[in-house]
Amino acid sequence: MKIDALIADNEMRRRDERFATQVVHHTAMAPLHSKSTPLKPDAGGVFNASAITYDAAARTCGPCPLRARCIRDPDATPVRSVMFLRGKTAPLPPTHTARMKVRIDSPEGRARYAERFGAVEPVFGNLCYNKGLTRFTLRSQRKVDGQWKLYCLVYNIEKLARSGYAA
Repeated sequence: MKIDALIADNEMRRRDERFATQVVHHTAMAPLHSKSTPLKPDAGGVFNASAITYDAAARTCGPCPLRARCIRDPDATPVRSVMFLRGKTAPLPPTHTARMKVRIDSPEGRARYAERFGAVEPVFGNLCYNKGLTRFTLRSQRKVDGQWKLYCLVYNIEKLARSGYAA
């Protein structure tokens, strides 16, 4: 459909210096509530080495007299696994996420992404932080839809009241 999408990754704000002070505004979350995963190292630009992997058979590795010298923890490791690297190959082609990171980190990408803040995101921020809609309390699609529409109705009524429509 030739849509020129601009989608931020999870670490976009960590790379953007404009959000360097955002940590000051975060409240500490209960450790059991956090659904985030630990950060993974970026694999961009790393060469892919092709390799051959050899796993010993349990029937030969188990009774081997050299097992204690061959394996670091013989009680926890069932068999010896060895990988033979065949050398470096060409760099991996960039992933869709890596290409999107380059686009969004460019000056044009940052300017385009900044336009989102004036359109939709304040509504979700208001509903989440000011109205407390961090999760739906009802079950079934019909009930959740009704709860969502109720919160949106309250938001729109407040906008009308602030604009002087009621007067």
